[in-house]
Amino acid sequence: VQFVESGGGLVQPGGSLRLSCTVSLFTFSTNFMTWYRRAPGKEREWVATISNTGGTTFYGDSVKGRFTISRDNAKNTVYLQMNSLKPEETAVYYCNVRGTNYWGQGTQVTVSS
Repeated sequence: VQFVESGGGLVQPGGSLRLSCTVSLFTFSTNFMTWYRRAPGKEREWVATISNTGGTTFYGDSVKGRFTISRDNAKNTVYLQMNSLKPEETAVYYCNVRGTNYWGQGTQVTVSS
């Protein structure tokens, strides 16, 4: 299984980024997908999950109302739209096929002025 994650970068506090994760998985459309992040010196943190159809989404309390997870099954891609970013959200963001050991390579998000 191969992943291509993109969209990370440097953004000012209060800014926005959109992460993408394309997965070469034949059964992509039957799997829930999840975003996690790991900040320097901290444990991995769950960010958001989306059902296989995209009809149901779940968010961590710290991102609720600011982040939006979505997917396009025709493109085998899951997205994470991040708004009102905070410096403490500087981390490497990873996508994961939920319930498996399939992980993206991670994309760095840095929130700094």
